[in-house]
Amino acid sequence: MAKDRVHRDHGPDPHGEDMICKTILTVVAAVVFLTPGLAGSTPKFRDLLETPALKSPLAAKSLLNGIALAGKRLVSVGQRGHILYSDDGGKNWTQVEVPVSSDLVAVYFPTPEKGWAVGHDGVVLHTADRGVTWVKQFDGNAAVRVVRSFYTDHPPAAGPPGSAGVSGLPEHIKRFVQEGADKHFLDVWFDNETDGYIVGSFNTIFRTSDGGKNWQPWFERTENPGWSHLYAIRRIGQDLFISGEQGLVLKLDPGAGMFRRVKVPYQGTFFGVTGRAGSVLVFGMRGQVFRSDNGGKSWQKVETGVPAGLTGATITKDGRLVLVSQAGDVLVSKDEGLSFQAAKVEKALPAAAVAAFDEDTLVLAGFGGLAIQSIKKNN
Repeated sequence: MAKDRVHRDHGPDPHGEDMICKTILTVVAAVVFLTPGLAGSTPKFRDLLETPALKSPLAAKSLLNGIALAGKRLVSVGQRGHILYSDDGGKNWTQVEVPVSSDLVAVYFPTPEKGWAVGHDGVVLHTADRGVTWVKQFDGNAAVRVVRSFYTDHPPAAGPPGSAGVSGLPEHIKRFVQEGADKHFLDVWFDNETDGYIVGSFNTIFRTSDGGKNWQPWFERTENPGWSHLYAIRRIGQDLFISGEQGLVLKLDPGAGMFRRVKVPYQGTFFGVTGRAGSVLVFGMRGQVFRSDNGGKSWQKVETGVPAGLTGATITKDGRLVLVSQAGDVLVSKDEGLSFQAAKVEKALPAAAVAAFDEDTLVLAGFGGLAIQSIKKNN
């Protein structure tokens, strides 16, 4: 089953930590769920992709995997299709109508109005009103059709040595199609209102140039011969990076339209990418952080003193870099990621994602829902 493949176990990850990750993967093994009914009645099964998310007064305290700013509004996504927003810095949250019940993993707003959320079952949702209303643009069923059609009409030529499509693409496409809607999108990023990417398990990557109306698979455009999971995608300065499992870090070569591998001295999973122009950081398992100040040509390890997986990052308005962990650690850097100090937290929240609401306020999303964390200027 795809669930077993997503939870695969190898390399320096003997306990399967890589899929605890920022997604906190609570994989729904099938695309159906049981509808509550009268005792003794015959259970009714419905497709998660066709079933709207249920409203819950406890949604803000349930598992939430992603959070982003839409202007001054906070928007968070999580299990069972839950999407919530807050207009008061995370003090109060409103759950919105969502057309699917699939678990959502990540959310991104390139503008205050327009945003995208992605998750299991190949779901891609879009909003044009700061997260109040959402429409389904893409899902695992559509992904199967697109992949089958695209690679039938555009059989890829052999790419450069190390690219994913040199030898394994036909088998990967066959498996991708056979598995049906069971897809795992793990991150989404848009450069503007039209141009964006989604990435996910087993080298899954799609690109759009029309705001998500159409998606093109880029499976053969990565130097990822092991078909490793792709966890995060972000632009840092002028460079677009992808991080993944087994030490995978990719950087877009715009001229070739190819994500090329850059060597990092670590073989564990990287859950995310952060930084600003001039410095890029990748972070992940066991508190590992590596920093490059030359566009990924060389990397230096940054000591964090944290043993837990680092799962989320944000940048405050005054330029401090913040990392959070699945154990509730909050790390702050005032020197572009050269060093990090642990912030004092009133109550540790195992976090999957974090957003900086203002210079001194973070909002964390994770196992226990949403929480506000203050960071003082001296952190």
